[in-house]
Order: sequence, then C-alpha cells, then structure tokens
Amino acid sequence: MTESSEWLIYRGAGEPHDGMNRLPPPPPWRDFTGRTAEGGADGGDGSRDRRLGANRHLAELHRPGAEELEMINAALYLRRPLLVTGSPGAGKSTLAHSVAYELGLGDVLRWSIVSRSALQDGLYHYDAIARLQDVQIAAQGGYGTAGGTPGAVEAIGSYIRLGPLGTALLPSDTPRVLLIDELDKSDIDLPNDLLNVLEEGEFEIPELQRIADRLPDGEAEVLTADGTKVRVRDGRVRCRAFPFVVLTSNGERDFPAPLMRRCIHLELDRPDHNRLATFVRAHLGDEAARAGDDLINRFLERSRSELLAADQLLNAIYLTDAAAPPSRDRLADLLIQRLDRPR
Repeated sequence: MTESSEWLIYRGAGEPHDGMNRLPPPPPWRDFTGRTAEGGADGGDGSRDRRLGANRHLAELHRPGAEELEMINAALYLRRPLLVTGSPGAGKSTLAHSVAYELGLGDVLRWSIVSRSALQDGLYHYDAIARLQDVQIAAQGGYGTAGGTPGAVEAIGSYIRLGPLGTALLPSDTPRVLLIDELDKSDIDLPNDLLNVLEEGEFEIPELQRIADRLPDGEAEVLTADGTKVRVRDGRVRCRAFPFVVLTSNGERDFPAPLMRRCIHLELDRPDHNRLATFVRAHLGDEAARAGDDLINRFLERSRSELLAADQLLNAIYLTDAAAPPSRDRLADLLIQRLDRPR
C-alpha cells in the first residue's frame, strides 16, 4: 500500500479485514455518541455542539457584523420572525443556535421543511388510528373505556403530539427559539398558511375543543416536540412570550409580500477569511485552522465565481488532515465541488 493510500479504510480488495479498528473518531459535527435518553452532552440532542462547534470557546473573538446584530436584536425587540437568506453554509441555521446559547433560551426547536410540509405538521399531530386501535383492544379485553383507560375521552391527550411550532407557542415566561429551516423548499401555500399563526401567536386543537366540556377542568395532557408532557386548556395553545423564530432560505424562490411584511429580513453575505477561519477553529481547533489556511484561501477564491458551501470546506480540512500530502489537493477538490454545476 502506497503512502497516499494508507488512510483508506475500505480498500476494494474483496477480502475481509479489520480496517474498521483504525477508523478515527467522527468529525465533531457528525458525532452522535453523546446522545442519551435524556439528551446529548450539550443538554439536548447534541445539535448545539454540532452547529456551534465543540471548540466554540476558541472562536469567541469573532463577532457578527453590525447589520447582523441589528437585525437579530430588531427581531427580539419587535417579537417578529427573522427571515435569514444566504448561500448554503453561510451560517443561517447556526444563527438560531447561537442566539439560544448566548441568551440561555434552551434547546432550539427545529422544523426542517420539505416539499410535503404543511402547517399542521408544525402545529400538532393527532393519531386517530392509534386511539381507535386502543378502543378496540380495550373493548375486547372486557374493561370498556373507563376514565384513564387507553382510548377513553380523558386519555385523548395521549394521542396528540405538538410539533416544533406548536411547542414554541406554549405559554412560558421566556421565549423558545424556533428554527424553520429551508422554507424555500416548501409547497407554495405554506408561507401564506403561516401568516395567521405567526401574527396571533396561538392556534386551536379542534379534537380537544370538541370534548373540552368532558375533560377534567377542560384540560388534556399532551406530548411536546421535546418529549415532555404539558396540559392544554380548552383546546387552545396561546403563547405569553412570542418565540424567537428564525426562517431560513437559500434564495431558491421569492416569498409573498404579506410574509415579508411580518418578518425582519437579514441577508447573510458570503463569509470572509476571518469568518471561515473562526468556523474551522470552532469545530476543529486552532491547529486545524492553521494547517487548512491554504484550503480556506482556495475556497474563497473559487467562491467568487462558484456556488460553494462552508460545510464542504470543513469536510475537506478534516479529511485531508488524515490523507497523505500527494493526494491532499486532489481530495480537497473532490470534496469541494461547485453546487451550481449542470447535472
């Protein structure tokens, strides 16, 4: 095996070997080993460390630009959603985690948007089929649907789980941080569907409202997106502190004027050398940032005419540290491929 191939784990030799024993720990932003039943090492599911970097203390000298700070604070003061646009890897999603971390607002609630996403997905899910099955099982068992029995009216909350948006709107003294990621991937109707909920800060759960008079004190205990249980009265969820809502977009589509009017808009520029170096230091440390300085410069040069993502740079610096020098540049080019090239 040549020097340039010594880092390879899978060799394509067609014979079993113990190469997996040489596989190093995962890069920090892909490390899921800290997850536990109670949450990750950062107090949640590990997403904060993966977003902000396990070595974020090394990047503490970096400060957001004046416009970025002003727009974030404007959204905080005005209790308005912050619409953040920019190229992939510009730090749009990280912004939400950074605000939550600095202001002590707990774990970020994340709603990742796809083409099939609907408002209902963000608010709550009612599992009517599971409830029907429990009613049938209870009936067959001969104990009917007495209070507290699965399927009973009093137990309806067991079949309702709030989504990220619904959880963010629960009444609390301090706001939660909600990340609605890649809104531009949504169906054409979702941005308009969000208008009323974001304006009023409340929503109704008809399944609970219909039977509120049969529930103890009109309350039902439902599950949140965090996995905890809360009581909802009269089938209505109404916030006290409006959540800090971050909507992100890669700029793949325009949004309707009514949504834009209700949002504070922040456009993130392409990151400069200092921001990229800070990004690398936060995830990989000072030594990796120094060793990868040439890759940072090449990335910046290419990004003037090509669509690239900072995540690609992070992957390249991490992996080329393990590769032998003869293959380093070639491997970096393979990992940092333009995202706007014709397919």
